[in-house]
Amino acid sequence: MKNPAPLRFSFAILAVVGALIAGCATEEAVPDVPVVSYTEPPLPDGAGPAATSPEPSSPDPQCDRPTASLRPIPPGAAGQNAPPMPTVDAIKDRGRLIVGLDAGSNLFSFRDPMTGKLVGFDVDIAREISRDLFGDPDRVDFRILSSAERIEGLQDSTVDIVVKTMTITCARKEDVSFSTVYFQAQQRVLAVKGSGINGVADLADKRVCAVDGTTSLRRLQRIVPTAQIVTASMWSDCLVVLQQRQVDAISTDDAILAGLASQDPYLEMVGASLSPEPYGVGIKKESEDLVRFVNGTLERVRSDGTWNRLYDKWLTVMGTSPGPPAPTYVD
Repeated sequence: MKNPAPLRFSFAILAVVGALIAGCATEEAVPDVPVVSYTEPPLPDGAGPAATSPEPSSPDPQCDRPTASLRPIPPGAAGQNAPPMPTVDAIKDRGRLIVGLDAGSNLFSFRDPMTGKLVGFDVDIAREISRDLFGDPDRVDFRILSSAERIEGLQDSTVDIVVKTMTITCARKEDVSFSTVYFQAQQRVLAVKGSGINGVADLADKRVCAVDGTTSLRRLQRIVPTAQIVTASMWSDCLVVLQQRQVDAISTDDAILAGLASQDPYLEMVGASLSPEPYGVGIKKESEDLVRFVNGTLERVRSDGTWNRLYDKWLTVMGTSPGPPAPTYVD
């Protein structure tokens, strides 16, 4: 009898092939790719639709020269001829000047990415005031305030002064005092290049970002009542939501918009000025001596070339220096 091994081997191969075929026939189908729903990224903390707010209270009828401030104390006033300086003396005794500003206004007050220190035009104005108080520009403690917190911070003495792109208005002068104007800005519009937005007239029914507690927000609500306004805590947050296309434009002072545009080549300022925005140093209402002292520092930086030096250091993206704004005084 011949060896049946080859036959058994053939049957074994057939069995394996059959099993493979059967396995393929019963293999589960590849599942469908699930449908994923993508949503917009969340808004920054504190950002959201603007609340409908009433118009600010009517300005003081006596405020016919809103940017006029108290005249500096003459440099020669000393000894028995020197007026009392209780606020200035208290700051000198403390040894530090406490300044309110923010960390999200590129060019004016922001954190240097290399050092983590606060730098910018407003920061250097505060340092010049410290220089005149103490002979040292570094004796400054900074407190981060939102725009909505500026007036309260002065009234409750959380800070001595506010140097934070703060526009002088008659309504604000009912609550706090101001120095003379140290920078003259203009409210404009920032949009994506090629967006079709060429000025404020194109903001009707568009989504626009502004910071809560600013003159820019109130002016937008008045001039473009159909705009869908999103408010944020800082202008850097407005930049984020514009880059994420959660809004169509930002409107505020050209000085702030220039700092935002410098961070994104796809953005541009458009249109004419909506309104002049004169910046002053905010000071507590009762602190007339500090107002006069700060105005003395501002007189110095205008006259000794410091103002132009600071402009060239921080603001050349806005063009050549226009020179410091001329002061006006009430006395």
